[in-house]
Amino acid sequence: MTQTQSNDLLLDIQHLTKEYEHRGKIIPVLKNLELKVKKGEMCAIVGASGVGKSTFLNVVGTLDAPTRGQIRVNGADITRLSAQKLSHFRNKTIGFVFQFHYLLPEFTALENVMMPGMIQRNDKGNLRKEAEQMLNEVGLSHRLTHKPGELSGGEQQRVALARALVLRPPLLLADEPTGNLDSKTAAGIHDLFFDMNRKYNTSMLMVTHNLELASRMPRALELANGTVTDIKAASSLL
Repeated sequence: MTQTQSNDLLLDIQHLTKEYEHRGKIIPVLKNLELKVKKGEMCAIVGASGVGKSTFLNVVGTLDAPTRGQIRVNGADITRLSAQKLSHFRNKTIGFVFQFHYLLPEFTALENVMMPGMIQRNDKGNLRKEAEQMLNEVGLSHRLTHKPGELSGGEQQRVALARALVLRPPLLLADEPTGNLDSKTAAGIHDLFFDMNRKYNTSMLMVTHNLELASRMPRALELANGTVTDIKAASSLL
């Protein structure tokens, strides 16, 4: 790999293996998986139910530990970090958007978006400005003081996206982010992902069963038999 290529690489996964033990038997989910993702690259991940797509995102996102293998982000092997350093790394470097928004119901939209920075003990004044800006960018400047229960499903997911990106993480992981939304609302959320990618050059790995969305992504990966393979043309999914 040349120096230029190395500088363009955000995520480098080597020999990633994840196994579970159930009643004395080893159940392999990920098997020597290899993947490289460039800075700013958007990747859809498709595959049959139960093949380990969510497990893959959880391991890459450091929410679950691999059995074996390396995960390098900007050249650093994050599988070697202590629990404390890993928690700090995760909050600063990786944004998460799930099928369910997981917003804190007792806090406003603005407070929810500020939460990652509050955990980092960032300056509250600057953080508030960043959160307001991010909510404006996802079209919710008029919903700052609304709590999750006062928002529609699409608005809740927009807040979740703003929260995931408020610290400008280089990597965003999304697991069926529009799975609970109607097609029109989902299309608007999809457009936001592309807008945020263009604006912040955020690398994205997105698990989806929505083949229309996957076909729009510049790169599509299929997870099967414990590993990922590139699908030559994402548009061929439709």
